[in-house]
Amino acid sequence: MSHETTGTDTARLRFLEGFESVRKRPGMYVGSTGERGLRHLVFGVVERAVDEALAGQGEHIDVTLMEDGGIRVADSGPGIAVEAAGHTDGPGLEDMLTRLHTAARGLRGRRTMALSPLRTEPSVVNALSSRLTVEVRREDGRWVQEYRRGVAVSPPTATGVTTGGGTTGGGTTGGGTTGSGTTGSGTTITFWPDADLFETTRPSFGDLAIRFREVAALNRGLSLSLTDESDRDEPRSASFRFPDEERDLVAVLGMETGPRVHPDVIAFEEEDARMAGTVEVSLRWCDSPGSTVRSFANSIRTYEGGTHEAGLRDGVTAAVDAYAREHLLLAASDPRPAFEDVGEGLTAVVSVKLDAPEFYGATRTRLGGDGDAVHPDVRDTGAVHACVRDAVQAHLGTWLERHPEQAAAVIARIVESPHQA
Repeated sequence: MSHETTGTDTARLRFLEGFESVRKRPGMYVGSTGERGLRHLVFGVVERAVDEALAGQGEHIDVTLMEDGGIRVADSGPGIAVEAAGHTDGPGLEDMLTRLHTAARGLRGRRTMALSPLRTEPSVVNALSSRLTVEVRREDGRWVQEYRRGVAVSPPTATGVTTGGGTTGGGTTGGGTTGSGTTGSGTTITFWPDADLFETTRPSFGDLAIRFREVAALNRGLSLSLTDESDRDEPRSASFRFPDEERDLVAVLGMETGPRVHPDVIAFEEEDARMAGTVEVSLRWCDSPGSTVRSFANSIRTYEGGTHEAGLRDGVTAAVDAYAREHLLLAASDPRPAFEDVGEGLTAVVSVKLDAPEFYGATRTRLGGDGDAVHPDVRDTGAVHACVRDAVQAHLGTWLERHPEQAAAVIARIVESPHQA
């Protein structure tokens, strides 16, 4: 008897071989088999929901660390398209959970973000979970499906229609399929990290809360909640949502390091076509040594800085120097202060949202830009640097002119700075 391999068999074979590779080398896909890798699993599921929220499709995302070790991510979006139901309005459920996309998932614009530099795919989460269940709620019905170590136990199953317009949340933690107990549209994915692959299957509540706070603070209207049910006697939860009027990112991110030199936060956001994106800055001087600057690009924390952070530093320096000389707070013979001088006691956040961000390296910890020098010892240049510098110089300069007493307090710190001695 001849044995012919059909196209379906070939596709399934490639799928199984791909998942076997992920399970053999999980560190290549999520960074580690420790707690850091677990965070990337959570981020891989949450990112999809955040992308929908930033596109205006839902705004609530609830993450629950369940008592039995599962991690549930529920959103109020439109519900993932289900191929078996004939939906064609986006990537399908089974494709998302089983296909290892060969191309790296880049950031596709300012409304697409990554909670981690790796931007882990949901299919990788599926491959590295001993079990994963999914519930999709759409206008025309509700579907559930279960996977074991990346392999579907059964096709998506229709289980009835959704009711009402409720939000996400609640749910069961035991057996069965999904049973999130939610109404209205949305998607609930619950997964159990494979204990055979990970050193621990309990992500840190505190570490997740820190990152969720950052993401919510940097994206207006986004609502993220985190609940820890792992300790039945002491459950804990935190919710993060920051409305338009609450834009003191320095305070929200807990960056103040001492008593305030001036009461106001200097904050602004504006769009600049030159860099095809927006820049948001929040800064304040405190009575503390040195400076603290935190930078983000498309909500990714850029620990190594880059063009946006260099623009902030140059803009602050230029604005303070110009004001001090115009008001004779610095003599004409005094040298131009360096950022180390004007930044004494400064705490600042700079966040850019770009349609086409350019990063140095796959880790995305340093932002580049058009015309950048590749060598790390050469100053970054380009549109992002110029846009951020100009915006900071203009807004800070205006604030200094409107608040002469507070400006004098800032300049006094510069004159007294050990770098000026």
